[in-house]
Amino acid sequence: MGILESLTEKCKKARKKIVLPEGHDPRVVSAAEKILQRNIATDVFVIGTDEEIKKSIEAAKIKSPSFKIINHLKSPNMEDFIKIFCEIRKKKNMTAELAAEYMKNRLFFGAMMLRQNICDGMVAGSIASTPDMLRAAFTVIGTKEGIRTGSSCFVMDLAKETIAGNKTLIYADCGVNPAPDSEQLADIAIASAMSCRSIVGIKPKVAFLSFSTKGSAQHENVEKVIKATQIAQEKAREMNLDVLIDGELQADAALVPSVAMKKCPQSPIKGEANVLIFPDLGAGNIAYKLTERLAGAAAYGPILQGLAKPVNDLSRGCSDEDIVGVAAITICQSIE
Repeated sequence: MGILESLTEKCKKARKKIVLPEGHDPRVVSAAEKILQRNIATDVFVIGTDEEIKKSIEAAKIKSPSFKIINHLKSPNMEDFIKIFCEIRKKKNMTAELAAEYMKNRLFFGAMMLRQNICDGMVAGSIASTPDMLRAAFTVIGTKEGIRTGSSCFVMDLAKETIAGNKTLIYADCGVNPAPDSEQLADIAIASAMSCRSIVGIKPKVAFLSFSTKGSAQHENVEKVIKATQIAQEKAREMNLDVLIDGELQADAALVPSVAMKKCPQSPIKGEANVLIFPDLGAGNIAYKLTERLAGAAAYGPILQGLAKPVNDLSRGCSDEDIVGVAAITICQSIE
């Protein structure tokens, strides 16, 4: 069973709700119908004006939509959302007039639905830009308790198991933070461990990657990774997370048990890492694309993580099936 099939089965049992803010995109309304047909969610809220939804339904050739249409501009929730947003942004001297303008933005309105527990996750970005998505998510939702840095991961569905027997790996951060410092790397690791648990459903074994294994090389970039490992280990203890964390490790020491026995025999991961934390965005982005293109892996992401509630971005070139897949991942992220 592939990772998406596995996630779909988890979603069926979870009985969650999701919001898709871009109802002016026919791909979105098509995806909404498929999500419901496959029982991935019990309810799908699609945001759009009456005219927008009508055009999208016609373009997608849907005769009788099953999803719930939310015209945010006429919503009875608008007044409450404006008040709540003013409270969220009171330190920024937010006025009711300006808050009303924010709530007319479908991304901010969808994020507020999520904040207020009307739904369990949000997926957008088929039309909106990634910066716009991130702005709405971080402004309205914010980060999880204990995590100050939002980040992203890729779920790598491998064509062939690793030597340690892993079919799915988490790569992070490959899409958000260009040059994280030690504190940020630690946050990325903790968020990635949570993603591993919620999406893949296995115990996270987190490896901080470097060009050095346990002091084999000396450099400030190595020191950054060593410090990040220590911070993440302490955070995991404070948060009572069932996770193994080690670093600094070269990729072979993290992924190959026989190499780990030689290079780092005391490592608790023992060459069986399933979560790989890259020292910077360049390394992570290059690695996931190489794994995808040369090893035939399917790469799902970037999946946003570290947020208090799950929000995920789409490629603007996505298909309706891509939206369905990201929705399934988002719902799994919402499962405690």
